Amino acid sequence: MQITITRTQSPKAKPDQNNLGFGNYFTDHMFLMNYDEGKGWHSPRIVPYGPLSLDPSAMCLHYGQEVFEGLKAYRAADGSVSLFRPDKNMARLNLSNDRLCIPPINEEFAVEAIKELIRVDEDWIPTADGTSLYIRPFIFAADPFIGVRPGKNLIFCVILSPVGAYYPEGLNPVKIYVESNYVRAVKGGMGFTKAGGNYAASLKAQGDAYKLGFSQVLWLDGVERKYIEEVGTMNVFFVIDGVIVTPELTGSILGGVTRTSCIDILKNWGMSVQERPISIQEVADAYDAGKLDEVFGTGTAAVISPVGLLRWENKDMNINGGEIGKISQKLYDTLTGIQWGKIEDTFGWTVKV
Repeated sequence: MQITITRTQSPKAKPDQNNLGFGNYFTDHMFLMNYDEGKGWHSPRIVPYGPLSLDPSAMCLHYGQEVFEGLKAYRAADGSVSLFRPDKNMARLNLSNDRLCIPPINEEFAVEAIKELIRVDEDWIPTADGTSLYIRPFIFAADPFIGVRPGKNLIFCVILSPVGAYYPEGLNPVKIYVESNYVRAVKGGMGFTKAGGNYAASLKAQGDAYKLGFSQVLWLDGVERKYIEEVGTMNVFFVIDGVIVTPELTGSILGGVTRTSCIDILKNWGMSVQERPISIQEVADAYDAGKLDEVFGTGTAAVISPVGLLRWENKDMNINGGEIGKISQKLYDTLTGIQWGKIEDTFGWTVKV
């Protein structure tokens, strides 16, 4: 399919690269493509960024048939622009599509569409230290219809946002609250997908955690309420007596691209990594025994986010004296070094735009 390009006649002023925050600003253009039953995906185009026109009865507004992804573009010192494992994001988008009865996209074409959009808005890619261009592809049902069924008319959209650090703390350790009252997902549900409903389910607990001074919540399994799953926007890792442990993917946890990359890097370093069930009690016992060396989260937005304080019920676990651990720091330096082209990509993960 040929992508048509309509350039804006009113380019926006660029924001201050040193005060971007996360998700506050959007570039001049967006990518759109439509799906209609019997016709398939069609009319790929890049147009000026602006509001989308939806009927009040659009099915996404009533039944939540929507999925999305998140990845980044990075500007290297030599001026080149790269993506990090975009094929993994598009494969995961199709995994989400399948679960929510959304027609699959052509993954290679989607990556090319993202590249083309970035080329159009290349001057929006920030160059300040630690900044990047966040890429948000999403798909939603746009049928004007009231009734529960899969959508027959859908829209695939990609928008871009220049960003800095996801958490205000940056790479400084964050405070995490272990959620014991609410649940996010169960096996057989949508927990393994990147669907808006999963995040809507987390808002109440996250709001309560914010009021207590915590950055995020750590979710436990939805059945026994004892096995660790993930942080609201990140997968989670524990370094216990020198062994790195992360919850296994059993259907209720998002399979993070950064998570997979960290496991690959750690194993390449010859470190012991275990993907298995881990209970919050095991973590607390390790802390009491002086064996809980580090806790950190991984995700596209934050990359690596060390945890300095973990609160479970009335127990506060202060991790590594509130400082970033050696493994967390080394992972961050390695991942961002590959992403920004500062170190050699021996894994073949980066894709030039």
